[in-house]
This record gives sequence, structure tokens and C-alpha cells, in this order.
Amino acid sequence: MFAVDGEEKQQGQALLAELVVGQNFQEVFNLNKGSIPARTDVSLDAFDSCAILSAEDMAASNEGGSLLPSYAHGMALRGAQSGAITDVVTAHFNSDMSSQDAVAQLAAAIANSL
Repeated sequence: MFAVDGEEKQQGQALLAELVVGQNFQEVFNLNKGSIPARTDVSLDAFDSCAILSAEDMAASNEGGSLLPSYAHGMALRGAQSGAITDVVTAHFNSDMSSQDAVAQLAAAIANSL
């Protein structure tokens, strides 16, 4: 949480955190966002078949030890590495850069970001 002064503000933060991770909020938020709840104990009865399959796939990956952190959510790589990859991929798709040049630039960008 953010550092705040005052007992009331700290209690407000604690309440907000409690509500956000609550089952009801997780259901309502994710139904509106089009994603699946972070909690695995939230009922998926109101979700569509795509969300249910996604939750099943995620659970199977987790149980099988093959669940990986997300590149899209900034959990798989450090910021410099992710930025280097995004820069090269963006340049490749928005120019006449050859795939061979893109691969070479990608390898160099990743090496330089370590």
C-alpha cells in the first residue's frame, strides 16, 4: 500500500484492499473486463465459455507446473528487457525491416538490456 498519514486513511486503504480481493468484486470486475478472476474460489457460473475454458487451462497449467509469468503484464521480464523487445518488434512491423535484421536487432537489444 501507499504510505499515508492518519489512522482513518490507513483503515480506508485496508478496506479498499479487502473489497478488491473479495469474491463479489472479483466476479463483477472480471465480468466487465472480460477476464477471469485472480481468485480460484470465485464462482464462474456467470462467465462465458471462453472464460471458463481459460480458468480451466490456467488451473491445469498451475497444477502441472507449467504456468509462466505474463510478458503482457510485465511479470516475465525486467522493464529494460521488455522495452528492448517491444522497440524492435514495433520497428519491424512498422517498417520494411527484414525478418533477418529484426532477429539480429532483437538478439542485440536483449543482450544489451541484461
